[in-house]
Amino acid sequence: MKKHIPNAVTCLNLFSGCLALYFAFKGELASASYLVAIAAVLDFLDGMLARVLKAYSEIGKQLDSLADMVSFGVVPGVMLFMLILRADKAILGIPVDILAFFGFVVTIFSALRLAKFNIDTRQTDSFIGLPTPACTMVVASLPLILSSTDSLVLFDIILNPYVLVILTATLSFLLVAELPLFALKFKSLTWKDNSLRFIFLGLSVILLALLNFAAIPLIILLYILLSVFKKTSHTSTS
Repeated sequence: MKKHIPNAVTCLNLFSGCLALYFAFKGELASASYLVAIAAVLDFLDGMLARVLKAYSEIGKQLDSLADMVSFGVVPGVMLFMLILRADKAILGIPVDILAFFGFVVTIFSALRLAKFNIDTRQTDSFIGLPTPACTMVVASLPLILSSTDSLVLFDIILNPYVLVILTATLSFLLVAELPLFALKFKSLTWKDNSLRFIFLGLSVILLALLNFAAIPLIILLYILLSVFKKTSHTSTS
């Protein structure tokens, strides 16, 4: 029985992603963002439960990737599509209703990222390239920032088509980049083994307390910078 528990949680992740798609297509992007956050928590829990219960299975591995493709591949593509449409400005003469399809580049690169992860033996205890949930949280934070602020400056930045296109291209690159990133997998709770993880979590809590939803892109940037620092310091000492 216990071997099915992680897979059941993965299915809930998939269901959350499907609901997020429903709200995204309706234009209710903030609601979709909350559902993405739920999917991300469930994605973390299914892996943790699989480790705790020792309930690893090949079907669980494949199911996890399929669920992630919906929640953290298709959903961010649709959200970027809708955000670019909402920006309602052409770039280089390209009509916005055509330009909006560029958002699905993230979906394509998410598929490549997930396929690569499944066959890359280097990614058992860490990641190479930005994980799809982290990428999606950046995208999902944008509607939440818009819904929680009256700042016209933030509106102009987030709904600038150039910003959205550059963000799409940058996230797509990071998904498949040969960039080593640490994983939030705790094999123990000792400071020695998890100092970087504790520092990251502590700084993330502080940023969220200070900046609310606007902290999310900064947290992902912090995650990348700390990973680069870890890699650089390890290289210099070896």
